[in-house]
Amino acid sequence: MTPFSFATAARIMFGRGTAAQASGEILRYGKSVLVVHGANADRAMWLVQALEANGQIVSALPCGTEPTLAMLESGLAVARASGVDVVVALGGGAVIDLGKAIAALAPGTGTPLDHLEVVGRGLPLAARPLPFIVLPTTSGTGAEVTKNAVIGIPDHARKVSLRDDRMLARLAIIDPALTDGCPRGVTLASGLDALTQVIEPYLSSRATPITDALCVSVISRAVPALQTLMAQDDPAARDTMAYVSLMGGMALANAGLGAVHGFAGVIGGTTGAAHGAICGALLPHVLAALKAQAGRGSVLEQRLGHVENWIAPAFGAAPEAAFAALATWSREQGLPGLRMLGVTDRSLADVAAQSAAASSMKASAIAFSTGQLIDILQAAMD
Repeated sequence: MTPFSFATAARIMFGRGTAAQASGEILRYGKSVLVVHGANADRAMWLVQALEANGQIVSALPCGTEPTLAMLESGLAVARASGVDVVVALGGGAVIDLGKAIAALAPGTGTPLDHLEVVGRGLPLAARPLPFIVLPTTSGTGAEVTKNAVIGIPDHARKVSLRDDRMLARLAIIDPALTDGCPRGVTLASGLDALTQVIEPYLSSRATPITDALCVSVISRAVPALQTLMAQDDPAARDTMAYVSLMGGMALANAGLGAVHGFAGVIGGTTGAAHGAICGALLPHVLAALKAQAGRGSVLEQRLGHVENWIAPAFGAAPEAAFAALATWSREQGLPGLRMLGVTDRSLADVAAQSAAASSMKASAIAFSTGQLIDILQAAMD
């Protein structure tokens, strides 16, 4: 067996009601707490009040959009001035990324560009991160158990990662009840991101027996749960998608991703479109392109066949029509194509060229040519 390693959050708590234990758990890590939350501060007040009732000193930082370098620098100033002991992120993927990056960089003395990939120096962290605790309120990114944070760099029209093994959360509390009532469009986009993140690691050139086990356990469960949530809010389906997202986060952190995410970082940086929506628009077309290039009898062909068999029943489709059925269903549910997300025909060659160099693309089972990447983008435009 090929050697492999596996890393994830130091501790994971999963299940409805686990968020009620958050304030007591956070108390173990320090007296001064920075809570990073979404645009609506009211949704974080239950946690802030619980921490203050413990006698903790709380600073709150809103994150209303996907984080940028300027937002990170501002957050670091708040954390350092407050002398925080622990950073807590309560929110979706954007909130988690910002909180994770602040926790990673606050103890150091350099600038974010010293450590950011692609546009920066990509240096390892100079000091151990602050304890980082996360409570996700959407089910999609799996960022609660990953070792990187994605930051937008508007001056370069790119999204890049800050990455270090020590950025893994000390505690991830996944309470599916925190996702109840999530808007339908966010549920669709984040759910398709979660689906992508259990399929791409399974097809990755870096897949391991552990990541395979994580992905195989949930791929067939994701689409039916998402279909239920498109019809009505349902606690059991919310629980399933939270679990899918968690499995995907652990899988991608250890096996990598693929072309969908290779494209998504570039497109998100140039258009500002939601990450999950980009992934959902691209996933069926990347899968179709992988199938077209997979060698007969290859491991990739076999694994693509498994994926087809796992998702086809949800659409009442034959296995060979599974990827097309996924694309059709997603559009019927209101998912926009790349054109509506801001990609133009004139930008396709540039997007393809930049995506080819993306870190996620390196784990793809097929090294697509620039022309093949352009074909995938064109198929996902409308």
